[in-house]
Parts: sequence; C-alpha cells; structure tokens
Amino acid sequence: MFKVMLNWSSKQLVVSTLCTLVVIYSFAVFAPPVDAQEFRSIFNGKDLSGWSGDMTRWSVKDGAITGTTTKERPLPHNQFLIWDGTVADFEFKAEFRLIGENNSGVQYRSQAIEGSGDFRIKGYQADIHAKSSYTGMLYDEGGRGIVAQRGQRVVVTDKGEIKVVAKTDPIVQEDLTKWTSIEIRAVGNRLVHSINGKVTVDITDQDTKNQEFKGLLALQIHQGKPMVIQFRNLKIRNVVSKK
Repeated sequence: MFKVMLNWSSKQLVVSTLCTLVVIYSFAVFAPPVDAQEFRSIFNGKDLSGWSGDMTRWSVKDGAITGTTTKERPLPHNQFLIWDGTVADFEFKAEFRLIGENNSGVQYRSQAIEGSGDFRIKGYQADIHAKSSYTGMLYDEGGRGIVAQRGQRVVVTDKGEIKVVAKTDPIVQEDLTKWTSIEIRAVGNRLVHSINGKVTVDITDQDTKNQEFKGLLALQIHQGKPMVIQFRNLKIRNVVSKK
C-alpha cells in the first residue's frame, strides 16, 4: 500500500514539475529579457510644460494634471492632452483618480487623426472606467474597440481574430475617486496593463494591419457626462529587448 501511494505521489510530483516548467518556458517566450532605463518624470507637478492640449479643459490642481468637462460645456468628442515625446518599447506608471460617471484612459503608441486639429488621436488605450470590468482593459481608440477585457490574456492573430487564452488577476472593485495606480508595459507586440499592482490584461498583438510599435502618449477626457480626471506622479522609462 505504501509503495502504491509513493508511486502515485511521484507521478503527481513529475506532472506538477512539468507544468511548472511549461509555464516558465511560456513566460520566457512571451516576455524576452529587457534592458531598462531608470524611470523619469514627465510631469513637473506645477504646469503643463511638455504637454499639448485644449488648456481650457486641462490644468494643474493640487499638483495633479486635471481634465474637466461640465454640463454647461460638454465635449463634442473625446479629447486628449498629448505628451510632447513618443513611446515605443517602454514602461509607464502613474496615479489617477476619476470623479463622475464617465471614463478616461492613457493612450500610447497612438497616432494623431489627420485633419482633426483639436487634439484627437487613435490607438492603444489603457482604459480608466467607473465600471470595474472595464478599468485597465485594452481599448483601441478610433479602431478595433475593445481588444481585451479585464481579466483576460489575449492573443490577436495576424488576421485580427481575438483569442482568449488564459486569465489574468481576478477583477476587483476599486474606488476610483481615491488615488489609484496604473501601469503599462509595452515591449514588441506584448502589452500588459496593471491597476494597483494587479494585472488586468495581457495581450500579444499579432494583427499586422492594426498593431502599433511607436507613437504618442496622451491622457483622455471623454465626451458624455461631466467628469474630472486627475493624474500625478507620471513616470516612464524606455526598455530594449535583448535579442
């Protein structure tokens, strides 16, 4: 009896070890080693130097970038405060808080919409939304729409087919009126978003028609109901894949 139990335990151990090795190998394939610079601030905490946008909508209050819409002056469409630099392979982190039943987001690797002339852009967005199942998802502004919902690890095929291959961290309900952390990691075609240290989405974008590797970084105010969005401690660093 003891011999049988020992053999069964040994088999379990072998299976468990193999599964662990597969997971480690998968992460090694999907997440190549990188060299990273030190994080640097992209907001001085005093004014909007280094940013472009409609300054009747954006300001600095209490040391935070603040975007506002009102019932008396609604937005005809989504608008953005655009950082003067560009991003490619990078890591970004900041804190935000959202007041009002509306949403915001952080655009990255994005492109200006030609002829708009009013700070409109399109591309990848780490969504900020009062609804917890949307906060931290990947939304393709002006393009594919929702690419990955919160809680999903997704592979987008070269034909644009979205395949959910696994789960990320469980969805939790944050109080976005309190300061909340957001992180974005984009290296090659792998995009990872996190809220308060929890991974919300993990995407491998193989869609050659729509994937983006370099572009603008921006903050969103959204058309619709009145809202206030604030950002502080915005920091970024470039990373380079080791090939």
